[in-house]
Amino acid sequence: HAYENVPYYRRIFDELGLKPKDIQDFDDMRKLPFLTKDLVRENLQELVARNYSKSKLQYVTTGGSTGTPLGFYQERVSSDLKEWAFMLTQWERVGFKMGDRCVILRGNVVTHAYKGKLWEYDPINRYLILSSYHMNDVTLPEYVTRIRQFKPDFIQAYPSAITILARYMKANNIEPFKTVKAILCGSENLYQWQRDLLEEVFQCRVYSWYGQTEKVALAGECEKSSFYHIFSEYGFVELIGKDGQPAGNGELGEIVATGFNNYACPFIRYRTGDLAVAAAGTCRCGRNYPLIERVEGRVQEFLVAKDGSLIPLAPALFSIHDVEWSMVKKIQFVQNEIGKVIVRVVKDADSAESDVKSYLLTVFGRRLEGRCDFSLEFVEDIPLTQSGKHRYLIQYLPIKFETPA
Repeated sequence: HAYENVPYYRRIFDELGLKPKDIQDFDDMRKLPFLTKDLVRENLQELVARNYSKSKLQYVTTGGSTGTPLGFYQERVSSDLKEWAFMLTQWERVGFKMGDRCVILRGNVVTHAYKGKLWEYDPINRYLILSSYHMNDVTLPEYVTRIRQFKPDFIQAYPSAITILARYMKANNIEPFKTVKAILCGSENLYQWQRDLLEEVFQCRVYSWYGQTEKVALAGECEKSSFYHIFSEYGFVELIGKDGQPAGNGELGEIVATGFNNYACPFIRYRTGDLAVAAAGTCRCGRNYPLIERVEGRVQEFLVAKDGSLIPLAPALFSIHDVEWSMVKKIQFVQNEIGKVIVRVVKDADSAESDVKSYLLTVFGRRLEGRCDFSLEFVEDIPLTQSGKHRYLIQYLPIKFETPA
């Protein structure tokens, strides 16, 4: 299809002297070059399939939370329906069914939030939608009350949003919601300290899934383990190391994927900019899917040490214990120089700046063993992104995972 109908791929194949028949197995895919975000921007119109009329196309943009938003096309209506079918399939692993009552904390804009009504009900889907933009110590008691009255079966949430609620509930010894069977987390990296906190507070399973706006790869956990199961029906996924070659099990690699559900604007061997570690074998749940041990996040969610090496944000900074969080309400890291990191902190009202500063600088210095220098800035608040997410790291350095040729 791509060769016959997509000008960009016809040109690429012809330049390489390839025909579709030359791709006979997944190893042969490596004969094709990577598709990068820059290449999509430069060749977007050539990436649109000529056998699709404009009326069937929908223009979509990524959030751009880690850089310039990327725009592309997908098939109107059917693309979203396929996505929803896959989401339902993976959520069914932890008991979710169409029509279950859900609380939504995913950056939705609540219509009358400006009037002080921070929730709304969707009777068709049976969703209680709560604003992610107004969560603070003044409003959170009402959030808890609304959720308890609603008696949800599941909570769908950004990890950063549900973490705010969980921290408030833990600090105030609030009982969990007895009807909630699982927390469904996605669209952000779920750190281990967040998973531990959520399972402690809500006393239920936290289920995490991985995907992206470009819809080239989808993976989610199951009822038996926290490994991400890659949907092979959704897309072909490769983990590529810095040298451009396949990463082995246990090695960090960039997720490169070929999506199977967007014939209107096919992405073949697309570099997602997301990093993950592959796991060996199959899960004890019995599903014969390739496994990801963990998703480390986007390339732009790494710190650059003094020697130029990359430091994952999760293990470096987020083995955060209760004593730290009792002093810190919000935290964000900013890097615009190699080896130097600014830490923005919204401190607890009862904690002295000197105590918070001394403690955090000691902790971060010990964890990174001097690989980065830290300085603290105390701020009144840290705003969410336009899509309602909290960015733990703002990385201004132009990081690329691959080794320069």
